[in-house]
Amino acid sequence: MKIISPPQRQVTVFQGMVTVAPNMLEFFELMSRVARTDATVLIRGETGTGKELVARAIHTLSSRAKGPFQELNCATLTPELLASELFGHIRGAFTGAIKDHPGLFARANKGTVFLDEIAELPLDLQARLLRVLQERSFIPVGGMEPKKVDVRVLSATNKALREEVAQGRFREDLMYRIRVVPLFLPRLKDRPGDVETLTWYFIREFNQRGLRQVTAMEASAMEALLAYPWQGNVRELQNVVEYTFSLGEGSVLTLAQLPPDLRGLTPPGPRTPPSPPRLADLERERLVDALRESRGRKGEAARLLGISRATLWRKMREHRLNDYP
Repeated sequence: MKIISPPQRQVTVFQGMVTVAPNMLEFFELMSRVARTDATVLIRGETGTGKELVARAIHTLSSRAKGPFQELNCATLTPELLASELFGHIRGAFTGAIKDHPGLFARANKGTVFLDEIAELPLDLQARLLRVLQERSFIPVGGMEPKKVDVRVLSATNKALREEVAQGRFREDLMYRIRVVPLFLPRLKDRPGDVETLTWYFIREFNQRGLRQVTAMEASAMEALLAYPWQGNVRELQNVVEYTFSLGEGSVLTLAQLPPDLRGLTPPGPRTPPSPPRLADLERERLVDALRESRGRKGEAARLLGISRATLWRKMREHRLNDYP
């Protein structure tokens, strides 16, 4: 069993993001530049790539850093609750509204709002968000008077907004408003060296929790990690390392301690019922049985099958039983 230790390399830790990949260092540079402006930013990236970390980093590096940072996942609430959470509501606006409720934009005044999964925002709320971006004002649910607000809006999605616009699910004018600066966050598998780097980074994190102390790894385990596609990106890798700490033991992380799918195993699914035999197969089987019982005597075999001798010969030719003794 070949054992490997943590590699000695220069690792960059920037606003909670860890990398050795050149394309991520370029991304950090772009992110730092846009943070100095007040432009709206659309963060594109697959699930688990770290879009929330990017949004927080932009806020922290901006002139609004001392202001509030408010975030909301647009896919987690019903349209009614989403409207109330974004724009607030006044007392009596609906059943259960027993007092005024300041929404996300009011709470984020002089700061930053981060809207994750913005492609899931209903069309009517997209129009209200457009007003915030254009006029810097909004009307609470049940209210009449617009309220002024000073916020920077950051948003994120793992969908192509142009396609959503083409399908009529997203407003084109809002798309242009929220993507003044689009940032494309690379997938984990497109970040050279980061699977290995982040694996050891997460191992050190979990070592500090005291469940076990991993100081080395089986080479085959690292090979499995490097070969895996990581569709869940950094979040999935972190979960895999936590899995090994939860179920594994000892100072060496082995291949056997990785989840089954990383070891090429698939969980047992429902059994597929066998296909019914074809009629041709059944007929051939009956012919063979009759010939065997009659010890190759064709007349006796035809009698057992209830067919003429000529029919027997024809069927034997069809099933390539001509040479049957």
